[in-house]
Amino acid sequence: MVEVLPQINAILNLISLVFLLFGYIAIKNGKQTQHKKFMLSAFFVSMLFLLSYLLHKYFLYVETNSFNASFKGEGIYRTIYFIILIPHITLAISVPILAIVAIRFALKENFSSHKKIVKFAYPIWLYVSITGVLVYLMLYQFFK
Repeated sequence: MVEVLPQINAILNLISLVFLLFGYIAIKNGKQTQHKKFMLSAFFVSMLFLLSYLLHKYFLYVETNSFNASFKGEGIYRTIYFIILIPHITLAISVPILAIVAIRFALKENFSSHKKIVKFAYPIWLYVSITGVLVYLMLYQFFK
């Protein structure tokens, strides 16, 4: 189980990223109903990711007595990995909260507050989705 979950997590991050991009395109084209569907889909997929991520941490700990896989890259690659990873983790903590607040404003049709929070929540969510895939590739594919 522990071996397949990182790949599932990366796929979920990628799917969320696609929904986020389509949601952005939809709202820029004035298609509010499509935007809502894409953004709620991005949120749902991100919550699936969070569940899968926590399961991965649990199973990894049970199997290895550690919550984290160790990065095998060296030198500049190790530096780059941590430059990506540290803000990824820090910002990822805020994504569920920011997304819930943004969704709540939108569902209450408080679009001025929704727009204000989305101005910084959306780029954070994009960054976390993109870097989630990069972290997976660096940790499990490029430097085995």
